[in-house]
Amino acid sequence: MSLTEDLDQLAISIRQLQARWDMFFSGVEKRPPNEAHSRVEKLIREYDRSVIRNNTDRFRFQGLTSRFNTLNELWQKRLRAREEGRAFGVHGLRADELPPPPPPEPEPQPRATPRPGGSEDGFRVGDAERDGAAVRALYDRFVEERQRTGEGAPPTYESFHELIGKQTARILGAKGARAVDFRLDTKDGKVALKAKVVK
Repeated sequence: MSLTEDLDQLAISIRQLQARWDMFFSGVEKRPPNEAHSRVEKLIREYDRSVIRNNTDRFRFQGLTSRFNTLNELWQKRLRAREEGRAFGVHGLRADELPPPPPPEPEPQPRATPRPGGSEDGFRVGDAERDGAAVRALYDRFVEERQRTGEGAPPTYESFHELIGKQTARILGAKGARAVDFRLDTKDGKVALKAKVVK
């Protein structure tokens, strides 16, 4: 298996682990996913000790590591709140401590088949907070496309989420639409966001 495929598997493992933690905190699972958590930590340690010569792969690994560390910090905060008997969730933690809404399945929403010219069917957003899974899937795809084309470092997820939220609100207010379909368009080695109004 190539390093790129290994990193694909690591990304999937992190998403699956996030879904497992969300199910634990919501009461669907009775025990925290400690074994799965340890497996992901072990994978990250193994890659961290190795030399990644390809710049794209190294950048992607650093992004995955940063995402896992951020999520891990959040999970530990929520776990401490649970152990201390404090309420957690919307009324127990600050907004910046809440995780993005989990997707309905361990995988993010299925991506559409790319159309000619590098674009793809849209990720539908009616509200950036409510449709967090769609925004996250769009961001993941955006990062992958920028890495593929060799563009510079992408924006953080937080700034990307804020941008999508502002664009969605502006378009909905101006067009009287119920949602916006965002898609990616790659032209001349540049990745751009395109928005389509959904009436």
